[in-house]
Amino acid sequence: MTTHHSPTHHRFLHRAASERPYFSADGETYLAGTQLRHLTKSRPLRVLSEEEFASWQTYGYVVVREAISPDAAKLLLEFAWDFQGLDPQRPETWYEERTFRSDLDRDLYVYGFVEAYHHQLLWDSRQSRRVYDAFADVWDCEELWVTLDRLNLNPPNVRNRSRSFIEPTDEGFDIELHWDVDTTASVPPQRVQGIVALTDTEPDQGGFQCSPELFHRFEEWKVGRPADRDPIRPGVDRAEFPVIRPQLNAGDLLIFNGMLAHGVAPNSSADGVRAVQYLSMMPALEEHEELRRSRIESWRTLGTPDWNATLLGDATRHESERYGTAELDGLGRRLLGLDSWHEHGDRPGRAR
Repeated sequence: MTTHHSPTHHRFLHRAASERPYFSADGETYLAGTQLRHLTKSRPLRVLSEEEFASWQTYGYVVVREAISPDAAKLLLEFAWDFQGLDPQRPETWYEERTFRSDLDRDLYVYGFVEAYHHQLLWDSRQSRRVYDAFADVWDCEELWVTLDRLNLNPPNVRNRSRSFIEPTDEGFDIELHWDVDTTASVPPQRVQGIVALTDTEPDQGGFQCSPELFHRFEEWKVGRPADRDPIRPGVDRAEFPVIRPQLNAGDLLIFNGMLAHGVAPNSSADGVRAVQYLSMMPALEEHEELRRSRIESWRTLGTPDWNATLLGDATRHESERYGTAELDGLGRRLLGLDSWHEHGDRPGRAR
């Protein structure tokens, strides 16, 4: 699931290390003179190969193998179980009855969201040099901030986790296939998202799916479409524009463009579980002092981030009551906004 409804802030200009201007109003979507799919690299690639970068620009996504170690992914998976009080060996614990604060709370439960944002293990992934270098490659920019996002653990979608509890709609957001940005805008905004797989996902366990051919042929496809077409939900022939599920193993990072139509397939397996960490980076907005301070305070106090209205925090026992503030290294401090990218000191090098 992709989240929307971010708060509106004053718009300003951020000039990245590459001297490429990025405009942002909210820290989620960016406007730039050049679309990411047409960007010409000004910096050497760090993690991606030339072929992978070309594929990213052509089809809207790229998979970085073992962006974190499989052992690190396993620890995050164990944390996701433990945080929710679920026993991976006892499926009956996955579906215990609970009271929901709102329809949104119920929907997030069905989709498998885990309301933890600041545990040390999450920050260890965020300040992984290989993860950072991959996002530096796709943005062609060193000065990045990391999203303060959560985990997802999705057991089979049955019983009280059945998607039948979510009323279907004919337009707008659709968990199965949607865009993250307004695709009818005259200048489509830039958005980059990412997931780190915490499990090896089998086909019947659902998970990330997308339509790379639609991304590739978007300009051709939109010709002749009505002006009032749905900007978020693509109405396409899946025979012409197939929906695929990239194979991910524990520790792999998948980065995708907001203009890539994507979604999450339901888990139809008997007892398999699909789990990921949502992790993305974007050009740092250091001039946005209100946003920067909010990020730092969220990390320091383990407060639920406020950049998006769908971030709810755990209703039973909030993470601020469970563990302490995560330790950050030099890269992590810059990715949060605690330290400026313009301060003196060692700049992050390439992944080794």
